[in-house]
Order: sequence, then structure tokens, then C-alpha cells
Amino acid sequence: MGTASANPSEYEDNYGTVIDVTDVGADNDGDESITPILREHADDDTLLYFPPGRYYMDEQFRFTGFDNFGLVGDDAELVPANYHDFDDGGDGNYRLFRLGVHYDPGHALRVEGFTVDQTRDDTGIRVIEAEVDDGLMVRDIEIIGRHDSGTFGPGRFAVTDPDGEGLVEGFEAPDGADWSGDTPSDALWRGPTGILCNQNEGTMTFRDCHLGSFPDNGLYAANGSGSIQIQGGRFQNSTGANVRLGGNNSYIQDATIVVDLDDSNGIAQRGLRMEEGTLLVARNVDFQTSVGESPAIWIGHGARYCYVTDSTVTARTDDPTPAISIRDSAGQTRIKRTNIEHEVGGGPAIKIQDGDDPVYLEDVTITGDAPTTGTRAAIENKRDGCEFRSVNVNHGGGWGRRALANRGKDCLIYEGDYVSEDNAIVDDGAGTWIEGVSARSRSGNEGLRITDDAKDIYVKKSNIENGIEDNSSDGYDGWGNDF
Repeated sequence: MGTASANPSEYEDNYGTVIDVTDVGADNDGDESITPILREHADDDTLLYFPPGRYYMDEQFRFTGFDNFGLVGDDAELVPANYHDFDDGGDGNYRLFRLGVHYDPGHALRVEGFTVDQTRDDTGIRVIEAEVDDGLMVRDIEIIGRHDSGTFGPGRFAVTDPDGEGLVEGFEAPDGADWSGDTPSDALWRGPTGILCNQNEGTMTFRDCHLGSFPDNGLYAANGSGSIQIQGGRFQNSTGANVRLGGNNSYIQDATIVVDLDDSNGIAQRGLRMEEGTLLVARNVDFQTSVGESPAIWIGHGARYCYVTDSTVTARTDDPTPAISIRDSAGQTRIKRTNIEHEVGGGPAIKIQDGDDPVYLEDVTITGDAPTTGTRAAIENKRDGCEFRSVNVNHGGGWGRRALANRGKDCLIYEGDYVSEDNAIVDDGAGTWIEGVSARSRSGNEGLRITDDAKDIYVKKSNIENGIEDNSSDGYDGWGNDF
């Protein structure tokens, strides 16, 4: 249960007025709505303190344009009315707290230490919607029960000033939500998002948050101009994407993203989706997917200068599924010091679609098995100017399987060890430079095959078992190779 300080006097140094809500008439037995009490006593430089108990709410509390306002619970439980009894004011305001709006944001907000009881049928509510110019702090919010009303998901946060900062820490909604069509509201496309941060202009940090299965994304932190910082946390089984990362100079680190439950509507559940931002980083993230057609990492439209570093990616499913999919609309991407285990029903471990900017792989390891269904290679590259440095691939699964298939121009394959069933490396590009690599086919075929569409290929100081099958019209060049 959400907790805060047991002594409200500890907050007196930060607020001119500290009010115990039960002292001014709030019912802490869960029988009468407390919203009228909150409206009466909310003010600037004021903290409303909730001692232990259950607090019923059947309509929205809205407070905007404030300066230094807080809500703090001590073993306090919020009990929202069900969908049918909640007064939305006629315009769909199914929220407990709306604190600031974009055209009239608050300043210096504190909300912490609450448990939200959504265990009854047809409950589920946006607990907090907050837009603050600076000083947003939401901590230790625990939501118990599945969101089955069909209203907006539990959190929406934004910092409206580019120089402002916000923190959401320990926000937990592990039980997720139902699809809209299975709820009394049936007003949303798909259903709720866990946490929405789509108009952020400042720096928003999400620390140690836990989101379960939501129908329309877990943490949606994109389509804003500010910076998103995701530190720790667990995100699991949300449709669309478990984490959707955008903005500028944004990152996710030290987190776990898991997809291990099939969606009943057959929609992909991407682990991490990078989009619409510049300098997007995933660092020390554990990705796990065991659901078909649900890539662990999806790098898409408008994602520029993306990094995946020091991470682990595990894909285990009977369906053809890439571990990492870099779409044609994605910009420059670097994958470094990352281990990929790819045990699936086909397809590449890393799929690099044609695009304008290169992709760089360095110190990447790929292991596993996948049958020759669809794409044959563990790494499929269609982009020009890509580099593969110290990449180690030991991937099989059946006749025709390859380690690396390159179709881009002016690519570099430097050092590394490539092992697969068929030709370990198949080059279909132009101007490829191959140096210091080891390539082996388990079937006894040539370790490297150069296709008849390839040209201007250079192979230097490499160990190519069983030689090179050269079908190019101009013949490869090079020296110092072992066969």
C-alpha cells in the first residue's frame, strides 16, 4: 500500500499550510466522496495530508494554475466509484485528479503515497493527469485490480516548460486493463494506455515504474519535444508497444521489458518502440519476447541517432519473429555490446530495411536456431554504408540458413566470427570490404558466397572455410586469406 511520512509536520518546511483532510471533514471510511472537501481546501502553498483509511471519490478533482500544491497519503487508499456511478460532468472526465492543464499548468506539484483500489467490477480510472511547468513529483502510487471500465488509463504527465523537470517514481499498475470492447464505456480505440506522456516539453523521468498488460501501449513517452528518462522498471505484455520512446536526448536504462502472453486480438506487442526523436538510447535493458510477430525492439518513423547498448535480447517463439527490426523510416542506428538469443520459427535476428542512414553493429553476439522461413539470414541488411565490427554469429536451424546477408553498398564487415548452415556470409552488394573475419558453413559449403549481382568486393586476411564461391562479374580482390 502507498505510504508516506506518518508525521505531517515533516512537510511544514515546504508548505505554508498543511491540512489533515480528516480534520476538515473528509470521510476515511470510504462511504462519502471526499472531492468536495478537496475543492474547498486546495490552495497555493498547501499540502493536503491523508492519514490511514479509505477515501471514496465519485467525481473529478480539478485544480490548475497552482503554485506549490501537494497530496500525500499515509497508508491511504483511494476508492473510485465504478463507471456507472462516477460523475463525469457530461464530458468524459473520468479522472480522480486533474492537476494543471496545458494552457494553465501548475507549478511544484507533489502527489505520493496512495493505493488505488480497482478490484470491484467496472472500475478503472485515470488516477492522475498532471501538467506542470516545473517541479512535478509523483511517487509511490500502487494500483490494485484490473482496469475494466474502458476509461482513460491511470496516468498522464507532462512538463510544459522546456527548462522544467518532472519525476514519476514507483507508479505501479501491474494488473493492466481490458480491451475497450469488453468494457461498459467502449469509447477508446483498443483501450487504455498505462502511462501517457505525449506532449512533454521539459525533462520527464520515470523511475522504477511497473506496468502490466494495457491494450494501447504500456508507457507511451513519445511525440513530445522534451527529454524522456526511463530508469529501471518492468513493462510487460502491452499491445502496440510496452515502451514507446521518443523526444530528444531520451533513454531507457536498467529496465526489463517482457512479452510472454499472446494477445487475444492477434496484435503485435513490440517490446520497445523508438520513434519521432533524436538521440534515443536503450542501455542495459533486458528484452524478452516469446510471442510471435512481436519484435523486442522496433526502430521506426522519425527515430534519428538511436543506440542499443549493453543489453540482452531473447526471442523464443514458434513464429517467424525478428529480435530487432530497423524499419525503412528509421535513421542512423548503433547496436553495441549486445547479446541476442534468437530461437524462433524463422526470420532474421536483426532486420535492417532499406533506408537513408547507415546502421552500425559492434561487439554484437547472435546465437540460436531458426528454420529457413522467409528471410534466411540471422542478419539481413539492405542499407548502404553499414558496418559490422566484431560481430559473432552462431546461428542455424536448417538448410539454407545464413549468418549475414548483405545487400547494401559500401559496407564494412570487420573481424568477427560467422557460422551457419549454408554459406555463412552472402554478399549481394557493391564495394563491400571484408577483413579479419572467420566464416564457416556447417554443411561444408563455401564460407563466403559472392552473388552475380555483387561487384567491387574486397576480402583481406580472413579465414574462409572451404573457400569463396565467387559469382561476381568482376571477381573479388584481396590478399592474405586462409581457406
